[in-house]
Amino acid sequence: MGDEGGSLHVSNDNNGIDHDNGDQSRILDIYPLSSYYFSSKEALPIKDESVADRLQRMKSSYAAYGLRTCVEAVILVELFKHPHILLLQVRNCMFKLPGGRLRPGESEIDGLKRKLSRKLCVNPDADGIPWEVGECLGVWWRHDFDTLLCRDLPSKVKNPKECTKLFIVRLPDCRKFVAPKNLKLLAIPLCQINKNQETYGPVISGVPEMLSKFTINIIED
Repeated sequence: MGDEGGSLHVSNDNNGIDHDNGDQSRILDIYPLSSYYFSSKEALPIKDESVADRLQRMKSSYAAYGLRTCVEAVILVELFKHPHILLLQVRNCMFKLPGGRLRPGESEIDGLKRKLSRKLCVNPDADGIPWEVGECLGVWWRHDFDTLLCRDLPSKVKNPKECTKLFIVRLPDCRKFVAPKNLKLLAIPLCQINKNQETYGPVISGVPEMLSKFTINIIED
């Protein structure tokens, strides 16, 4: 898969990538979807019933705490020899990366781990398996309450309303995911989301380009 923003490099474990040489942080090992277990738990409350509700909640939060900061996870698995990203589907019509808003004073890494455990684990302690949060892939900004997230923050925008940061989260070779009943956890091929803003929105559809600096190494069974 390639485009003007860079190409995604995918290799196979049998090709013998040397993890001891070069920049190991640029090698992203992914494991087959069959290595993981999936189940469900009680539904999480839906905070916004409409766009108007979301706008009002954002305005209230901004008035109380200032800039809204969100953290989201890019989690990859292998299926049919191709990288897939784990997404949460809401009401069969909207897709989200796992994550959410930080609490006041909360660090980005701690906040993302808390959100992942809340949405993808049974217990707040992540079921005893830690989350390995890696580097930040990119930062997106919401200039005003009713605008879409975008990559650029023009100098004329003095008071952006929201900042969303995407982080790589590396999985172990085995893990159990427990998603709320009202959120579907799906594995979507990267080639399907690439630049597909109409279905996945600007942030998710831009993930393949952000991953172009990595070599994705598929670990076979």
